[in-house]
Amino acid sequence: MALKFSREHEWIDATDPHAAIVGITMHAQEALGDVVFVDLPAVGTVLRQGEVAGVVESVKAAADIYMPVDGEIVEVNEALRNDPSLANTAALTEGWFFKVRLANPAQLESLLDQAAYDVFAANS
Repeated sequence: MALKFSREHEWIDATDPHAAIVGITMHAQEALGDVVFVDLPAVGTVLRQGEVAGVVESVKAAADIYMPVDGEIVEVNEALRNDPSLANTAALTEGWFFKVRLANPAQLESLLDQAAYDVFAANS
């Protein structure tokens, strides 16, 4: 499955619906600047689409991380917690934030594909 994107600038890779991977987009990390801290959700936390799942802080600002779909947090990226700069240097790979077990996979259809997100990001 290709990446899907939220209008809040998170990406999700739901290739494995039992552990879909969530992170922030290149657009988000570029807007934030150098990331210096991340507050990640606790494993086992159940969140609904659109709820705040964590916080990312940079030298410029702090921003909420929003849950792109309903689900339960099954893993957080401890490497990112230890080295927040991964959100800048590897936003779409090693800089992922958490993994989620999808409660409603149909919600993925409400998210943007790469082309739609690129247009949205260019205009936001």
